[in-house]
Amino acid sequence: MARMPTSPPPGAPPAPAAHRPGTGRATVANARLTGLAGVTLLVLLAVQGVTIPAIGSMRSLHVFVGFLLIPPVLVKIASTGYRAVRYYTGDPDYRAAGAPQPLLRLLAPLVVVLTVVVLASGVALVAFGRSRPGWALAVHKASFILWFFVMTVHVLAYVWRAAGLAWADLSGRAGVRWRSARLAVVGASVVAGIALGVATLGWGAHFHRNRDRQGRGSDAIAGRPALSQAANASQRSLNGHQSQSTPVLAGKSHAP
Repeated sequence: MARMPTSPPPGAPPAPAAHRPGTGRATVANARLTGLAGVTLLVLLAVQGVTIPAIGSMRSLHVFVGFLLIPPVLVKIASTGYRAVRYYTGDPDYRAAGAPQPLLRLLAPLVVVLTVVVLASGVALVAFGRSRPGWALAVHKASFILWFFVMTVHVLAYVWRAAGLAWADLSGRAGVRWRSARLAVVGASVVAGIALGVATLGWGAHFHRNRDRQGRGSDAIAGRPALSQAANASQRSLNGHQSQSTPVLAGKSHAP
C-alpha cells in the first residue's frame, strides 16, 4: 500500500520555501517578474510625468515615452493576468499564495482597462488625429484623470513589495529559477519600446507641427474680431471727419 504523508515531527526544521504553500517556484517567479516589470514601469511613468506640465515644449518626448511604455505594460498585464487565471482555476500554489485585498481586487480591472484606454487613445491621437484630434484628445485626457487616481492607490499599495522583488532578482539574492529569463523578458520589452518610440518619432514631429499650425490658426481666428472692430472704428472716424469738413468747404465756395 502507498504510504500516506505525515506531518513533520515537533521541532523539525521548516520545509524549504519552494515546498511551503504559496511559495512554489512558479508563484515566486511570477511575483518577481511582476515586481520587476512594475518597477520598470514606475521609472518610465516618472519620466512621462515630467513631460506633462511642459507638454507644449516636450510633446515629442511625451509621444516617444508613451510608445516606449507599451511593451513593458504588456509584460505586466501578461504576468498579473497569468496569476489571476491560475488562482481562479484552482492552482494549489496560487490559491495558497492568496489574493490581493478586496479593494485592490476591485481596482485591478480598472487599472488594466484605463491603462489600455490611455495608451490606445494616445496612439490614436498621434496616428489618426492629425486633422481632427478633438475626440482622441478628449478621451486621452479624461481617461488619464481617472487612471491617475486609480494608479495612485495601486502604486501606494504595491511599490515597496515590487521594489523588494525587483531588487532580489537584480541582485541575485535568494536565487529563484528562471531569473535570467525574467531579466531578458523585461529588458527585451524596454528595447522593443525604444525601437517603437524611435520608429514613431516622425509621427510625433508631424503631430507637433500640426498642433502648432492649429494653434496659430486659432489665434488668427480669435484675433479677427478685434481687427474687424478696429477697422470699423477707423472707418467710422474717417466718415465723421469727412462729414464735418463738408459744410466748411461748402461755405467757402459761396463766400464773395
